[in-house]
Amino acid sequence: MTDIDYMIEHVAADLIRLLVKKQGMTFIDAVDTLYTSDTYAKLSNPETGLYFQSSNYVYSFLEHELTTGMMG
Repeated sequence: MTDIDYMIEHVAADLIRLLVKKQGMTFIDAVDTLYTSDTYAKLSNPETGLYFQSSNYVYSFLEHELTTGMMG
């Protein structure tokens, strides 16, 4: 696992926790929501650099995507 992979998975784990806490999702629904989102596609693409941002910052994109259907 590269450092980038580790950072992506760390942010992803935080995002799942935030979905459970803030959206009231079950763990399984949160995992499914995250891994099928455009936000996760961007997060997992090292060229975007999104993996280097804070989990709360990335969550703001995910929250916008859930609300509007589009990544912010």
